[in-house]
Amino acid sequence: MRVQIEKLVEAYGPSGHEDQIREMIRSEIRGIPDYITVDGIGNLIGAIKKKSKSGKKVMLIAHMDEIGVMVTHVDEQGFCRFIPLGGVSTLSCMGSRVRFADGTLGVIGIEKRLNTNSVPKFDQLFIDVGATSREDCPVQIGAAAGFYRPLEEIGSRLIAKSMDDRIGCVVLLQVMKALRRTPHEVAFVWSVQEEVGTRGAGPAAYGFDPDVAIAIDVTRTGDTPKGWKMDVSLGGGPAIKIRDQGMLADPRIVRHLREAAEAAKLPYQMEVLEHGTTDARAVQVSRIGVPAGVVSVPCRHIHTPSEMIDEADVKGAADLLLSFLKRPIVL
Repeated sequence: MRVQIEKLVEAYGPSGHEDQIREMIRSEIRGIPDYITVDGIGNLIGAIKKKSKSGKKVMLIAHMDEIGVMVTHVDEQGFCRFIPLGGVSTLSCMGSRVRFADGTLGVIGIEKRLNTNSVPKFDQLFIDVGATSREDCPVQIGAAAGFYRPLEEIGSRLIAKSMDDRIGCVVLLQVMKALRRTPHEVAFVWSVQEEVGTRGAGPAAYGFDPDVAIAIDVTRTGDTPKGWKMDVSLGGGPAIKIRDQGMLADPRIVRHLREAAEAAKLPYQMEVLEHGTTDARAVQVSRIGVPAGVVSVPCRHIHTPSEMIDEADVKGAADLLLSFLKRPIVL
């Protein structure tokens, strides 16, 4: 699984520019589902259509995109000004490396600061791509870049720049490849543009029209010094979401997920997230409404170039979903 994780987390794919990561995932699933399609906004969908009379239409969704930056101006010396794509912090930007779609690398620099006690603003930052003038700058206005860092391993802990939500994408791949028996019709959706407003999830749900939906994403932890106060820790198992800033998980789905975890004797945690949301928010309110829940992979340092997860939680999330899909769903 680590080889697959490394491949996906190091791939390029900021919001709105998911072509490269989508092709990677499509090559991984070729020949497995009954059909594979890409919808109008760019979501990749692979579906297993066999369903018993008592089965449900189940959507599992994880987003392919990552946070990034977009060039707004190139000055006479070839330095690029930019805006964020998604929830990017200026504190995480300074000194970070970024990579554009064509492989061009850049370093984020900062102007001289008169007040070093204040948080810098984006108009004080620039991307240095090694150019000497506007004419020889290889980057054009509107070019998007993602952060650039290799995967690093510290025992079972893995660190990379886009665990959010490539690790969810890996969970979907693991579930699709391991699923042998289910009474349900299952759509596996790798969605686009989640980081800029869960924009891909709504069209995907409208097209598939699921009876039930589960998003797979990362969540914060409460196990760092003076960090967020929440009962989720790295290595404690996947988290079953109850609430986040954008949605209240359907209590019936929460119950089914808990029962699936307990039936498979899997450790799990309960999640109440104060800030942030997932694709489940958009799916839940599509068409006439969809019972939705979330299985979360605990993650430290979210929305930085060094997000950290525990590999055991990734396996646990996949095992939980497999247990869920093998059982009847009563709504």
